Amino acid sequence: MVDTPPPPEIDLLTEKCQLLESQCAAYVRSLETANQDLAAEVARRKTAEAAIQKTNADLERLVAERTREIRLLKDRLHAENVILKQELADSQTYGAIIGESQAIKAVVTQIAQVAPTDATVLIHGESGTGKELVAREIHKRSRRSDKPLIKVNCATIPKDLYESEFFGHIKGAFTGAVKDRIGRFEAADGGTIFLDEVGEIPLDLQSKLLRVLQEGEYERLGEDYTRKVNVRIIAATNKDLPAEVNARRFRDDLFYRLNVFPIQVAPLRQRPTDIPLLTRHFAGKIAKTLHRPCPRLTQANIIDLQAYDWPGNVRELENAIERAMILSNTNDLHFAPIIGGGPPASATPAAATQKTAIDGTVLSETELKQFERHNTINALQRCRWKLYGHDGAARLLGIKPTTLIERMKRMRIIKPCNPGLRCPPKS
Repeated sequence: MVDTPPPPEIDLLTEKCQLLESQCAAYVRSLETANQDLAAEVARRKTAEAAIQKTNADLERLVAERTREIRLLKDRLHAENVILKQELADSQTYGAIIGESQAIKAVVTQIAQVAPTDATVLIHGESGTGKELVAREIHKRSRRSDKPLIKVNCATIPKDLYESEFFGHIKGAFTGAVKDRIGRFEAADGGTIFLDEVGEIPLDLQSKLLRVLQEGEYERLGEDYTRKVNVRIIAATNKDLPAEVNARRFRDDLFYRLNVFPIQVAPLRQRPTDIPLLTRHFAGKIAKTLHRPCPRLTQANIIDLQAYDWPGNVRELENAIERAMILSNTNDLHFAPIIGGGPPASATPAAATQKTAIDGTVLSETELKQFERHNTINALQRCRWKLYGHDGAARLLGIKPTTLIERMKRMRIIKPCNPGLRCPPKS
């Protein structure tokens, strides 16, 4: 049997099948390549989407942080605005330090020494002596004068609110905390904080105050975030803090930290030479407030004021001047019924004698004796009835102590049981 060669059509079909297989293989390879490219594009887009989501999350977090910061800054600026308005009103109430006594000159010298530094200052003095005024002068002359001076009266803060008042709180920290609130230390950041009556701070809070002084760190009430603050501390007290430390009512380490540069403000009774200057200053200021002409101050007024002890110090003096100006229907002031409890000065023979002597009227012998007696009593009262020594009445009058004793016998001047009482003139 002879093999028959395949027809030409079969060879043509075979070639076409091979070509088709080659084209199919090429198409499959192109599909695989396209699929790989598509998978790579999908992966790239997923990566880009993840990056976009991360960027969006970062942006949202950043916006939230900035929003929170803006809100905190807004609250802080509002608090500073309220506090600074009060500070401005207070600064207009008080003037510059007024006085020419050695005690005041010493205080001014100490202010000039410590103001340029950042040292902590502790001001000692009785109530009403002007401790806040000293603190204001220190801040005004310091490098922080362009920043706020924040005052905290520690004697007026309820015990449960000390921490919130000092350091602030967050919303919900306690009942009534309806929003975040900055504290006085945060409001004073970069400036000065004045802690008036610092001896009234509760013992359990003193450790937190000490931490702020030493580390410059604190936390708001109800918050775990530690904040930094840069403030200068000026404290004031009318208490004997060393005695409070011994009685364990005040921390010794806090006392030593506050008592870096102590300043003692003398009471008004120890600096009677400042009374005329203070009287004229307060009279002028009160006259503007009352829309009245400035009253006439006589030497008799000054003698009456210098003879009084002023337990309330400068604050009491200002109040007495204002009361005298309100009670007076003329341009003359009478302080005897205010500070002595007796009749008006013009009603007493001695005061009338002083006034006529100052006005240039010639005095009779009897009036001269009354004037001498009144002057002697004023000297004794100013020296708290001490006769001898450099601070005695004899030296103030420019006579010997024995001469003063003889004069007292002759004028029948007797020391009262209470040296603070005013000796009535002889009838």
